[in-house]
Amino acid sequence: MKFDFGFLTRRSLLKGMAALPLAAAFSRTEAWSRLEPTPHIEDQDEPTPSLTEGPFYKPQTPKRTSLREKNTKGEPLIVEGRVLGTNGKQVAGALLDFWHCDADGEYDLVGYKLRGHQFAGEDGKFRLETIVPGLYPGRTRHIHVRVQAPNGRILSTQLYFPGESRNERDGIYDKRCLMKIARKAEEQIATFDFVVRV
Repeated sequence: MKFDFGFLTRRSLLKGMAALPLAAAFSRTEAWSRLEPTPHIEDQDEPTPSLTEGPFYKPQTPKRTSLREKNTKGEPLIVEGRVLGTNGKQVAGALLDFWHCDADGEYDLVGYKLRGHQFAGEDGKFRLETIVPGLYPGRTRHIHVRVQAPNGRILSTQLYFPGESRNERDGIYDKRCLMKIARKAEEQIATFDFVVRV
């Protein structure tokens, strides 16, 4: 059998050779499309901002999950959430130390009213029963917290309430520390997740 190669020119040969890598690339792309996709990698969370702990911090607070005492006046408040690492994983056993002023805007500088610490559970969750703090000159409504992962650095910060008229006028206020607030029966439920470096 005799073949006629008269149709082949230098130009057609070059075109054919140029198309070979492209055809191979399409073939590889088709093969890759049948492979399992790369697992989604979560971006690391930004740590909760560090804010001044102020002049009213007292060490050696009692261990308790409720700061409400028999004669504590004020609107009941529950603060709950989680302590997470910057990798997004829960931090079991993290220390949380809370303190704030009373409904009249006064801090207890003698005893430990509206002061106390607790440890996050194995799932990183915490729950605090307290009251909505009052206001005093120069500050918006806030709750002080120190958070520490086991053997980790201490994060001192403050939690804020949404919708407060003084928020934007407070020089310490940081909107990244706003709690989410919902109302349930006679009390407010606030939620916030702390993110710490571990």
